[in-house]
Amino acid sequence: MPRAWRRLSGEARMLNLSEREALGGYQERSHALPGTGLTAPGSSDQRSSFLRWPLRALAWPYGLAVRARTALYERGWLPRRRLPCRVVSVGNLTVGGTGKTPVVISIAEWLLARGKRVGVLSRGYRRRSRAPQLLVSDGRTILEGPAEAGDEPHLIAWRCPGAVVAVGTDRYRLGRWVLERFPIDCFVLDDGFQHLALHRDVDLLLIDASDPGGLEALLPAGRLREPLTAAARATALLLTRADVVAGPNTLLASIRAATGRDSRPILIRFIPEALVNMVTGMLEEVASAAGRTAVAFSGIGNAASFRTLLADQGLKVLDDLVFPDHHGYTAEDLSLIRDRAGRCGADMIVTTEKDAVKVATLVSRTDRLWALRLRTEIMEGQARLEGLLLGNEQYRQF
Repeated sequence: MPRAWRRLSGEARMLNLSEREALGGYQERSHALPGTGLTAPGSSDQRSSFLRWPLRALAWPYGLAVRARTALYERGWLPRRRLPCRVVSVGNLTVGGTGKTPVVISIAEWLLARGKRVGVLSRGYRRRSRAPQLLVSDGRTILEGPAEAGDEPHLIAWRCPGAVVAVGTDRYRLGRWVLERFPIDCFVLDDGFQHLALHRDVDLLLIDASDPGGLEALLPAGRLREPLTAAARATALLLTRADVVAGPNTLLASIRAATGRDSRPILIRFIPEALVNMVTGMLEEVASAAGRTAVAFSGIGNAASFRTLLADQGLKVLDDLVFPDHHGYTAEDLSLIRDRAGRCGADMIVTTEKDAVKVATLVSRTDRLWALRLRTEIMEGQARLEGLLLGNEQYRQF
């Protein structure tokens, strides 16, 4: 392999691993509490104009490195290895929240309900453990907490009893390691679109219909991990939050122009299913919260969508504390949240399930804290998605 290509490939891997750190706090927002001068943790999501051109200049070598890495795999100069079972990948083109975790959970639940032995393989972003392979759940017991395993793998294990969940940077070696210990019919790759070293039978690409701006520029000038042309690799395109926009025509036209392929997306929305009482563990109807006042907090890629969901359920959100994505909560953080709720006179504190698993050990008996549980609903294309998951080749059309 030519030395320059090796160097570019290495740069692309390095950039891919550090892409979220490179964004820093760009996606974080703060909301002031009227009359108090208090603001939530985070910073403005508007980039200073003087950074615009330097960031665009940096996006050029990043794009070159990413294209070079992809070419190495496409030409067979870098090996793509196969696991001896079916592999379904769920991923996206951007940093930030497109709804990968709820979709992974729904796919794993769907396969488990049909008697499949399911394994979920994740990188375990920001996990504390440096072990090359870490078993998060053996399908019966959750063995690692969110700090050691990463918040998303822990949440998947919590929501998908029966699925084996493991984390590691090399998904092929991780899969072999799991297969040595458990019989698996199908692996689901969490955030696997850029993990080209592993062959996948189905490559599901998620794009947030409510955030077309996320597709405008490559890192670090924008949020694209890869050029939009990379969407051509996908087996199927899944448009998430498709219910919050009038129509995805403009977005689909951009993808069609970049890939030269006629896009027939599977349309998805996320439906609030229940409120989980973080003190008792009991599930409560979302409708029971209508008209109540709340303070919300979250550390996810698309915090605005969470606030919108709460408002849509009739909650009066008095304040919204936005932490960095994958934030590791401390006792001081929860104390701040409680204090904010007290100052607001809020009836309840509400967070996402992803954040809830990270504060579970910090919750006291007096906390009025609930987690919003979401359900993935397919608005259009359900038969096609199910056919792909079951290996029906007639559905392998973009």
